[in-house]
Amino acid sequence: MAKDRFKVIPAVHIFLLKDDQILLLRRYNTGYQDGNYSVPAGHLEGDEDVIVAAQREVLEEAGITISYQDLSIVGVMHRKATKEERVDFFLIADKWGGDVVNKEPDKCDELAWYPLNKLPDNMIPYVSRAIKNYKDDKPFDVYGFI
Repeated sequence: MAKDRFKVIPAVHIFLLKDDQILLLRRYNTGYQDGNYSVPAGHLEGDEDVIVAAQREVLEEAGITISYQDLSIVGVMHRKATKEERVDFFLIADKWGGDVVNKEPDKCDELAWYPLNKLPDNMIPYVSRAIKNYKDDKPFDVYGFI
């Protein structure tokens, strides 16, 4: 008999950087952290690696394409959420094809560039921490367990 194993939910978060600025989106009408800022992000759908998932998410949310070799993993976070545990992969890119546009206005009411060193106060807390980790060259973190 196969043992039922514990599972975590994997997600990707993409830091798009341009001239010391980061692309942020303000969540809207999603039921999770609405009104707070994050970066383009989403869950892995299965049968795709982390880089391919990041490519898919930035295309779906921001309308841009990023080549596989232009995405790099800069952080991993093991995070305890309300009812589950997650493993978040944080990737970075500073070049892409196309113009950034809000492709999901039903889920995002603002998509804009913000100075990397002056983020809005209403950031999703773990995303804010991940950005700080990136700036501090801290590639791994645990969040929400204590």
